[in-house]
Amino acid sequence: MAELWASLGGASPGRARAVQFVAARRGEGASTVAREFAAYAARRAGRTVWLVDMDLFASAQHAALAADPDAHGQLGPAVAATPDGSVFFTVQPPTPMPDGTDAPDSRFLVAHAVGRQSWWVTRFRSEVLRGRQGVHILPSADYWNALKRHADLVVVDCPSVDRSQAALTIAPFMDQTVLVVAADQPDVSAPARLRDAITGVGGRVAGVFFNRTRVEAPGFLKAFLR
Repeated sequence: MAELWASLGGASPGRARAVQFVAARRGEGASTVAREFAAYAARRAGRTVWLVDMDLFASAQHAALAADPDAHGQLGPAVAATPDGSVFFTVQPPTPMPDGTDAPDSRFLVAHAVGRQSWWVTRFRSEVLRGRQGVHILPSADYWNALKRHADLVVVDCPSVDRSQAALTIAPFMDQTVLVVAADQPDVSAPARLRDAITGVGGRVAGVFFNRTRVEAPGFLKAFLR
């Protein structure tokens, strides 16, 4: 994580940024990398960090942290996960309120402080969805800009693109996108296509994190880096 932090350029005080982690295929470890990067930034680099889990129905980041409090600390009580009411998704059809208005989408998103460090993890409250309500990711910078006014670093964990197009939807609003590739995966065509897709929608690919390796990148991946 220290090397990844240095490779991404750290973070300048007063200049928050949002960094997205995503893989082309499920099972390559992007969620683990995103979580450990958020923890490193909060613990070692002393930054205020938000870990935003885009896998809304699984909420895997919250589940992983809750299941292993010895790793990073106990989770705190649920708090609002938006500073101004904006969120990165919309729930349709909206939830009607007794007064005839629609419930705000922000009611579906909460955050939990992690241990004693200055970082939080989000959780989507899928249990309060009703009937045929569905969730759609918004192509908007509003939430990300609002959150960066209250954090030094926003770490965004996106589902792999073979499961969801969320990463491509929000890529233009991220300061950096890190592609996670399992080093034991010989086929790099899918990550290459993802790189091209992200740049094609206006995103910035900062680089590739080779997961599950303790040595230099395997030779078959060198072509991908060119």
